Amino acid sequence: MFDLDLDFIPGGGSSSSTPEPEVTSTSTHAPSVKNTPKTAPKIANDTSLEAYLTSVSAIICLSHLRWDFVYQRPQHLLSRFAKHTRLFFFEEPYFYDNAQPRLEMEEREDGRVTKVIAHLPNGLTPEESDAKQIELLNAFMADHDLSKTVFWYYTPMALEITRQFTPALTVFDVMDELSAFKFAPPRLLELESELLQKADVVFTGGQSLYEAKKDRHKEVYAFPSSIDKVHFAQARQIQADPADQANIPHPRMGFFGVVDERFDIELLRELSAARPEWQFVIIGPVVKIDAAVLPNAENIHYLGGKSYQELPSYLAGWDVAMLLFALNDSTKYISPTKTPEYLAAGKPVVSTSIRDVVRPYGDLNLVQIADGAKDFEAALEKALAQKDDAKWRHRADEYLAGISWDKTWQNMVRLMQMVSTEKKTKRDSAAK
Repeated sequence: MFDLDLDFIPGGGSSSSTPEPEVTSTSTHAPSVKNTPKTAPKIANDTSLEAYLTSVSAIICLSHLRWDFVYQRPQHLLSRFAKHTRLFFFEEPYFYDNAQPRLEMEEREDGRVTKVIAHLPNGLTPEESDAKQIELLNAFMADHDLSKTVFWYYTPMALEITRQFTPALTVFDVMDELSAFKFAPPRLLELESELLQKADVVFTGGQSLYEAKKDRHKEVYAFPSSIDKVHFAQARQIQADPADQANIPHPRMGFFGVVDERFDIELLRELSAARPEWQFVIIGPVVKIDAAVLPNAENIHYLGGKSYQELPSYLAGWDVAMLLFALNDSTKYISPTKTPEYLAAGKPVVSTSIRDVVRPYGDLNLVQIADGAKDFEAALEKALAQKDDAKWRHRADEYLAGISWDKTWQNMVRLMQMVSTEKKTKRDSAAK
């Protein structure tokens, strides 16, 4: 049986016993009535959630991200669903010469997740590509009962190949403002509007995204970045450095994540030049930008991408963790998962003024906020002293105690069950 937060407040993403800080008396951001998220009614019998999950024969996820790229929000949530029902994770297709149109399936998460990828020949127009994918997907769905299937969208672009289906429930988990990203498809905003019309329930990956979407759908709920505390707390005990980090001197300022148009290249360049005795460790794949534009210096160490399982061992050897995000359109709505992950590892954190980091983490003095090289350097100096601050670490741990991916997932399931029940009631009433 689930251990659920019965007083969970949708829009805040946590239980009322540990509420979203911006609606508590300790916050400097008291929301207006218009921006205060609505409260979901309590469900009297939580065992109904188990019955609901049993009634779902499959979840079909349509994603712009690849399962094996970076382990983040989709994997955390969907791997939990996969313990209760079949989970099919549809990725964007592979194109290559002489490919025969087909769906390739690979198992992940010990066989609980099936990754599905269309193989298509090069040279297709967008319309031809969509037509081939529709044909493949129609054949795939012929083996599934749509009345018991949930469609879970991360990208509105998937509507081009799925709008012909009417599943039992349509979920739109808005992880990012994709239209602000580099190389965003021209039709993305149009398709997002269509998906918001089609969706039964909308989740957002942070408070800023919630505020941007809340007036566009009647069922919008914020679920900010969460945390696997046990996993990242390993960094507090791990002693041995990974081989490629072992010879890097201290103090070490670390960052892990995707290095793309959101990464503040110039800030890193200026910091490394200002403090040559500090070492800057950058972990993560470089995508959508030319790696040649990244600053090169003796005290900057690009270690490449690492698996989710490896991250605590690298974090353990850092003195300070950084959120090196540029302030631009692509970062306006982000809610970095690495914020609570850094804190769970016991590391002081310095971030640029990303809104969903400032509130709650900056407002609660759990993370230091600074913009510009001089202020960021000063904040790093302060953070180096903070690593031995037991009171700060205790406050961070108290805050993290109220959030987890398990709680986030369970509360999402509760809302899905509630919306599904409402749909059935309306359908039954209409049939009378």
